[in-house]
Amino acid sequence: MDRPVMLDCRGVWKLYGPNAETFLARHGAPTAETLRAAHLVGAVRAADVTIRKGEIFVIMGLSGSGKSTLVRCLSRLIEPSGGEVRFEGRDLLQMGEAELIDLRRKRMGMVFQHFALLPHLTVLQNAAFPLEVQGIDRKTREDRARAVIELVGLQGREGHYPRQLSGGQQQRVGIARSLIVEPDLWFLDEPFSALDPLIRREMQDELLRLQARLQKTIVFITHDFDEAIRLADRIAVMKDGAIVQTATPEELVLNPADAYVAEFTQHVARAKVVRLATIMAPLGAGPFAGDLPGQARVGDVADAVERADLPHRVLDEAGQPVGQVARQAVVDVLIGREVPR
Repeated sequence: MDRPVMLDCRGVWKLYGPNAETFLARHGAPTAETLRAAHLVGAVRAADVTIRKGEIFVIMGLSGSGKSTLVRCLSRLIEPSGGEVRFEGRDLLQMGEAELIDLRRKRMGMVFQHFALLPHLTVLQNAAFPLEVQGIDRKTREDRARAVIELVGLQGREGHYPRQLSGGQQQRVGIARSLIVEPDLWFLDEPFSALDPLIRREMQDELLRLQARLQKTIVFITHDFDEAIRLADRIAVMKDGAIVQTATPEELVLNPADAYVAEFTQHVARAKVVRLATIMAPLGAGPFAGDLPGQARVGDVADAVERADLPHRVLDEAGQPVGQVARQAVVDVLIGREVPR
């Protein structure tokens, strides 16, 4: 069964330029040529996004593709020029300022590329700051701050100042600060892009660990496809303000919608994204070397399958056998042979 929808947007536009506020009312859904002729920039063009509860939804694209503008429209940090944005069925664009601020403070968390920590506050004080803004008493907010600091692995550094922390540690404080309000919807806009590769990988691990424990609904922005496929349940690829394709990482790699998406995915090792359920054969009588989950990616189980003389049973999410996978099917993926659609 599909998970319930948390955030849904339909036909969202964001235009910049002369008379941008009234242009859509006069022209409906303009083409790129119409926008250029009117000296307008379509930062977001007719975007449709459905984000389900508990998923990591990645929006990716090159610089200037519109991904950060779109996420700011989804959270209404900037006003869309047109379209509809609904949070759990409620129209964000019709909310008054006070209601919207309350929603952001209590239901949404945000982490950006630049840590934006307050330099004169300690780790504990930075983490507790959103609750201070809400008027929560000191003991309550500091108790909750200590809990989220421990959650992100910074216990023992509560009294440190930002200047005394590494880049990765500063980003963990930013994550702790956004989690302290216990958000239902978590926006992360290229949060790791300023970090060194090793620290970046560590922070991706941290995010996956937190998600396994907290099961947040996450909208994650990146321009790095390797990062996207590692984190995402689904990915929306943007180009020139428009969403070109929305799919699982596996679907993007195996069935790119156009040449632009294919270029993004051409250097991705198929074993990173192809699942056993995709390459399994019909279940035989056995014997079998063991059982493996159908959602497992080939690269994660290749060694076990290759070492075995017998095939492995493939199990669905309920733990029921639905097929089998043998050594040759895994080898075909590893060496780049065509994967069955």
